[in-house]
Amino acid sequence: MQEPLHPIEEENELVQVRLEKLQKLRERGLDPFAIERYPLTHTLHEVHEQYEQLAGQTVVVAGRIFSLRPMGRATFAHLIDSTGKLQIYLKADEQGDRYELIDLWDIGDYLGVKGFVFKTRTGEVTVHVQEFALLAKAIRPVPFPKEKGEHRWYGLHDVELRHRQRYLDILVNPDSRRRLIARCRMVSAIRRFLEDEGFLEVETPVLQPLAGGAAARPFITYHHALDRQFQLRIALELYLKRLLIGGIDKVFEIGRVFRNEGLSTRHNPEFTMLELYQAYANLEDIMALVERLFQHVAQTVFGTTIFEMHGVQVDFSQPWRRVRLMDAIYDYTGLREADFETLERATQAAEQLGIHIERKDTVGGIIEKVLEKCVAHHLQQPTFLYGFPLDTSPLAKREADNPRFTRRFEGYVFGQEVANAFSELNDPLEQRERFRAQLALREAGDEEAHPFDEDFLRAMEYGMPPAGGLGIGIDRMAMLLTGTDSIREVIFFPQMREG
Repeated sequence: MQEPLHPIEEENELVQVRLEKLQKLRERGLDPFAIERYPLTHTLHEVHEQYEQLAGQTVVVAGRIFSLRPMGRATFAHLIDSTGKLQIYLKADEQGDRYELIDLWDIGDYLGVKGFVFKTRTGEVTVHVQEFALLAKAIRPVPFPKEKGEHRWYGLHDVELRHRQRYLDILVNPDSRRRLIARCRMVSAIRRFLEDEGFLEVETPVLQPLAGGAAARPFITYHHALDRQFQLRIALELYLKRLLIGGIDKVFEIGRVFRNEGLSTRHNPEFTMLELYQAYANLEDIMALVERLFQHVAQTVFGTTIFEMHGVQVDFSQPWRRVRLMDAIYDYTGLREADFETLERATQAAEQLGIHIERKDTVGGIIEKVLEKCVAHHLQQPTFLYGFPLDTSPLAKREADNPRFTRRFEGYVFGQEVANAFSELNDPLEQRERFRAQLALREAGDEEAHPFDEDFLRAMEYGMPPAGGLGIGIDRMAMLLTGTDSIREVIFFPQMREG
């Protein structure tokens, strides 16, 4: 008995068969890759949608061959395009010698057809083909889904392979395609919302002499013509604030940022950020803006404000909870603000909770570790946590009645952070002192401490208006609204480990 082929050997054999078919086509003077243009009259979905008007009319459509069912002197097949699937029908006595070319077709090939629209006896909208042209040949077999009765399976299961060969994933897995298209529509909806709110979209440099605006390690590159080192931006903040100083009162950018950190289901080294700044607005104004933004995107893209994940249902039409950070820590750990008054006490408090503390940690850093480990997962309903420590919020205004903490909030949904916002610090003298404190942390070994940006300080010294600022990770937002736990599912081409 012959042993079954290894999957790679089987694919190689199928590739060879397809190459032989291509050669036979070329020998007949029918090279599919030579065709440059094939004018269409309709998409496949439009043929279904407009059947009443198109019945009996001639259409020209194209797509990949999804299925092939030869039935003696006739053949049924399905084509798919980005809009849907449509059946086609060919009769041997109408096609003549060309009918035998069907033997040289394969699943995944691109086919264009011209014919009239009708319905079969089973009621399926179909194009009766009068003319056809093979527009491109798939040399490798495409793992399209198979349908057998009520059962459906996909030929591309492996998660790692899906992410490495995303083009196949979105081709054969409808859920992946829907998620990624929804993400694109979310970005469009965000833009429209902010423009309607009076914000101006801008672009700021990706290559920066000094990457600031967040606590993160940058990627470093080199510009040979300028003979100097640059960093890929880690945030959009400091250049957008320069535009506030320049008199643009409502400004936003949606752009890629880069952080030299590890890979996980929640982290990709390059990701998409929305940042916006509004002059004369404060933290509460930005909270209200976030509520309106999420409601608008949810309703516009998904047609609902109610979402469910892991059995938890949230409604973005309702106001978000507002909870002080230290109150939330007390609620879920029993630790009070006084337990974090000194580094020694904060270290002891964290160790009681089983949280590992490093030498470079500050009081604020420890508080945020407690938030991450002990509080965040409880915040399933949309929640604004406000009042973050000063030493982890070097760009936010202090709280007037408690200067150890700042006018900063983070937004949480389904236990994940989705927004970070400040009443922005606009005092250049205090900002200089904050940068000095961050510089001391950097010199003590904290590579993620904020750099000392003299050029930004110079800009602030010309006068910066009071303002509210917001950052939202588009990928995180897309994860939550599409119901996935992995950031790779909402990035078209996620970064992968070498394999």
